[in-house]
Amino acid sequence: MNLQDVSLFLVITETRSLTQAAKRQGLSAMAVSRRLASLEHELGTRLLQRTTRSVSLTQEGMEFLPYARALIDAEAGARALFSPSTQGASGLLRITAPSGFGRRNILPLVSELLADNSKLNIDLQLSENVVDIVGKGFDVAIRIAPLKDSTLIARKITDNPRIVCASPDYLKANGVPHFVEDLLQHSCLRLSSVPQWLFERDGDVIRIGVDGRFSSDNVEGIRELCSNGLGIAQLTRWDVMKELHEGTLVEINFSDVRPQALSVWAVLPTTRYLPLRVSMFIDKLKSSLISTATG
Repeated sequence: MNLQDVSLFLVITETRSLTQAAKRQGLSAMAVSRRLASLEHELGTRLLQRTTRSVSLTQEGMEFLPYARALIDAEAGARALFSPSTQGASGLLRITAPSGFGRRNILPLVSELLADNSKLNIDLQLSENVVDIVGKGFDVAIRIAPLKDSTLIARKITDNPRIVCASPDYLKANGVPHFVEDLLQHSCLRLSSVPQWLFERDGDVIRIGVDGRFSSDNVEGIRELCSNGLGIAQLTRWDVMKELHEGTLVEINFSDVRPQALSVWAVLPTTRYLPLRVSMFIDKLKSSLISTATG
């Protein structure tokens, strides 16, 4: 397989245009079209749908995309092995992560990663939305949720159960709930994306509808108001790890239910020819979380 044609395919998927890909590569549009056709002929399938204005990936193109990136990364890695000027990870590391977790646990790692790897660039996208990492070209997605069956590869980084917490002042003024139904008598601060609070009992998921005067799609906002004593919140442990250590928030344990078990996952489009920049980031994040949890 011609790796130059594979690289050109990646450029086309980024620009969504044969004309723009041709300009970027210094080729004619006809040459780009011929080389794409050659790659499709070699693979025996159509990778892109063409129109006069744009191109889009076929299902086969979507499936080939992570392998194409892996092939180019593998070539770059092989060349780097024999280049004395290349040290550490290189290339563009594209990460997507939940906003609250990313700001608190990933952003602090960026400076050190860039300082230790002079050829590395990082694009970090923070969003609560579940992003199509293959279609959007991400190397890795950090996700905190029960994972559905998919063709993606997931590596567990650490446990991250949902916990219920409140400030010591709130609990002193309003009492500590001992049973999950006691939450109905309390002011609850809710994430807009989580209309019911989730727990576990005997292997089953228990859903509790709670009420309160404030809800938000922003983890930081819920955490801040909870720390200020405005109510009880259910967040994940890593959302409030710092506050739990400092004592500004207290975990509430119930007699009849347990926290829902969640984990922090690194989701990858493929593990074949995993670039050094990706494995290095995952290892760095994992060691940082372990250090924080035990520190």
